[in-house]
Amino acid sequence: MHFHTVIVGAGPGGLACARILAEHGIQPLVLERKKTIGAKVCAGGITWGGLISRVPRDLAEKSFPVQHIITRLQKVRIEEPAPIIATINRVKLGNYMAKCAREAGAEIMTGWQVKGIKGQTLVIKQKESGRQQEITFDYLVGADGSSSLVRRHLGLTSNRMGVGINYQISGDLQQMEWHLNSRFFRNGYGWIFPHRDTVSIGAYIPKSMFPDQRLKNGLIAWAGTLGFSLEKEQARADYINYDYQGWRFGRIFLIGDAAGLASGLTGEGIYPAIISGEETARTILNPEHNTAVMERLIRKQRQHSRMADWTGFSPAFNIIAGEFVTLGLRCGIIRFNKLEMAN
Repeated sequence: MHFHTVIVGAGPGGLACARILAEHGIQPLVLERKKTIGAKVCAGGITWGGLISRVPRDLAEKSFPVQHIITRLQKVRIEEPAPIIATINRVKLGNYMAKCAREAGAEIMTGWQVKGIKGQTLVIKQKESGRQQEITFDYLVGADGSSSLVRRHLGLTSNRMGVGINYQISGDLQQMEWHLNSRFFRNGYGWIFPHRDTVSIGAYIPKSMFPDQRLKNGLIAWAGTLGFSLEKEQARADYINYDYQGWRFGRIFLIGDAAGLASGLTGEGIYPAIISGEETARTILNPEHNTAVMERLIRKQRQHSRMADWTGFSPAFNIIAGEFVTLGLRCGIIRFNKLEMAN
């Protein structure tokens, strides 16, 4: 079989890319190694200004015009007239985006894993039956996450990684919180993100700060100080790639985490994935497409990476930087959206 464009990975970025291509008369093939679409280790927070215009508002489980930031020395309440962040169910988001892509004309094959790339040929394997086949392509898009096979095929390393650990527990809370506590999270943070009937409790740090098990132990200990017992709950963890080294390589493109476009500072990845997916589709459709949107996204990603490096320089500097930024938010010198990839 031959396809004009094959997209590896049915996350938000891959599905956004597929939808736009299909809307313009190209039937892309999306390959997803999992049998279902949407499941991902994620706090489920989306920036209101950055993403809500791209998904129906009824997909948002809860929205928050108020954000609470807690450090060792401060408790800050940030309020805006409109919601700052909403929480969303990743499975529902994935199913919605897959429906849009299919209705536009994209083909999506789940349960198929790419085993090898040879020139403009993919060797793919159906995980359930073990059956293999070859497909050819004109364009290839790697939307296959932090451990991207397409990225490795291009010879790119992934040394700058973050790690996120998430517990999704039953509960009905109303307050979204960010906790900057270097004792537990170094230059990362812990979060409490309420969903409709559950609460996401988790933490993110650049992976170089300390071992994954130490982060998990710190997360459990920190949550215990707030009255959440996580010892018997199921933890889910994943790596977040922010080692950006390019997105356009001839007829091969990388988007989202596969490109290393996530924020090294916060781990935010949904917005960069969708934007880079949309812009990749427009570039495939028109190689002369203006790349200003991608250039802005890349500048912001690099800014976040530098901030992650600076705040990780030393424990003392990390504490000072966290308190300074929080004070700036409290006084209105720094706007909350300056810390978002969507700014």
